[in-house]
Amino acid sequence: MKTLVTGGCGFLGSNLAADSIQKGEHVVVADALFRKGGESNLEWLKAQAGPGQLVFEHLDLADVPAVDQLFAKHGPFDFICHVGGQVAMTTSLSDPRRDLLTNVVGTFNVLEAMRRRCPEAFLAYSSTNKVYGDLESLRYEETDTRYTLPDHPLGLDETLPLDFSTPYGCSKGSADQYVRDWNRVYGLQTVVFRHSSIYGGRQFASYDQGWVGWFCQKAIEQKSAIEAGENPETFTISGTGKQVRDVLHAEDLVKLYSKAYTNRNTAAGQVFNIGGGIDNSLSLLELLALLTDAAGVASLNFEKISRRQSDQEFFVADISKANKLLGWRPKVTKEDGIRKMLSWTSQNFNRER
Repeated sequence: MKTLVTGGCGFLGSNLAADSIQKGEHVVVADALFRKGGESNLEWLKAQAGPGQLVFEHLDLADVPAVDQLFAKHGPFDFICHVGGQVAMTTSLSDPRRDLLTNVVGTFNVLEAMRRRCPEAFLAYSSTNKVYGDLESLRYEETDTRYTLPDHPLGLDETLPLDFSTPYGCSKGSADQYVRDWNRVYGLQTVVFRHSSIYGGRQFASYDQGWVGWFCQKAIEQKSAIEAGENPETFTISGTGKQVRDVLHAEDLVKLYSKAYTNRNTAAGQVFNIGGGIDNSLSLLELLALLTDAAGVASLNFEKISRRQSDQEFFVADISKANKLLGWRPKVTKEDGIRKMLSWTSQNFNRER
């Protein structure tokens, strides 16, 4: 079996590539290494691979000849995990052209290379809940720690209308529809996963991407300062802190992609909302409370700043469809996952990010 992972040195990609390596597959990783932490993840993958098992190609997905050469040189592939992309909302606002080139043009190039070079392959695309926009038309209620959607007790399913918002939402949403349509028009086996919040090992989180990992890092930094007898540096949260997401650990994400390939004839042409589900939902305030307990500190010092542009108050994926069609459901609880993330971050947060 031969697997291609675009963005294979990123957080999602490195976890997927490592899973394929452990299964004894031949793995091709393509990455532009735009994000800090990519080199570290590449070295981690190389250390796990057997002789000749892992190939790395340093390329920009927006480069048409480079992508076509990737498929010509290393294909045909059996499984394409297309998780390469620009994933930060703030970056899309500051550099919308780069966002478009990576997410839209890059995805188009991968689809066309697949159509020309390995039309029998199966492609899974990492999309986002941001394709649904701000969700301002929904009816919200508010508790002391979170917003809720009383009309959607299991979360939001795939019938939710698309409403691209912000350059990031537009680019990911456009790519999402290209992937879906290349199944309908050209018969390629493709599936779209609209992800909520994913976290876990190999995530070198930053202020604008990977919120669970970022606040794990802040908790560790404050604990270290307290233990050193110093005043911990205050960090910021955007908005009220009552915004809710369903968190999904990387271990469960890897199993999802594996289930999709195993059930590729069923998955092809489908769109799935993917997250930890309602049982693994957390507001930011609830995450900070978990971190206070898990890190063993009396409190965390933070202050609130303005709400981020186009930030959804609540997104929890109704994962019923994925459970029904793919037999997939998360196994890692939010409590266990946060402990795992704290442990990984404590060992790695001083490295390149």
